Amino acid sequence: MTLPAVIRPAAPDDAAGCAFVHHTSWVETYSRLLPADHWETDTLERRTARWQRRLDDGAAVTVAERGGQVVGFAIDGQGRRIGDHEPVRDRELLSLYVLSAHHGTGVGQALLDAVVAPGTPAQPWVAEDNPRARRFYGRNGFLPDGAGYVDDGLGLAEVRLVR
Repeated sequence: MTLPAVIRPAAPDDAAGCAFVHHTSWVETYSRLLPADHWETDTLERRTARWQRRLDDGAAVTVAERGGQVVGFAIDGQGRRIGDHEPVRDRELLSLYVLSAHHGTGVGQALLDAVVAPGTPAQPWVAEDNPRARRFYGRNGFLPDGAGYVDDGLGLAEVRLVR
């Protein structure tokens, strides 16, 4: 039996759990898209330190927890300018990551609904070559609007989705 996820605001003591989800999700999703040397500096230890600073500073992050462990998180905020693209929605889903072991369990949906209520106009940017995420967002009414951007630091192509 799968334990239900608890969706709640993150606290400073969630830094290690958020960092683990963030780093592990990146490894699972982007290893084939990023150069191998990326992982020399993008380490779990560095992500943990960044997450600790972020949560100590009061960042508004929503986490999904199962069995006392963080298995996903989501962050929303104001729509941002990305590259030459001005925001087309006031709200932006800035991040949503779920450990692959919890894909298909409803955790991602619960996180999305918690930070961007169903039907609310919003925009996320997503890796162009991330078909799983793009299908998930498509099921939630987010469609590409033609805006694209290549992250200079990572070389990762992203597309904007809008609802």
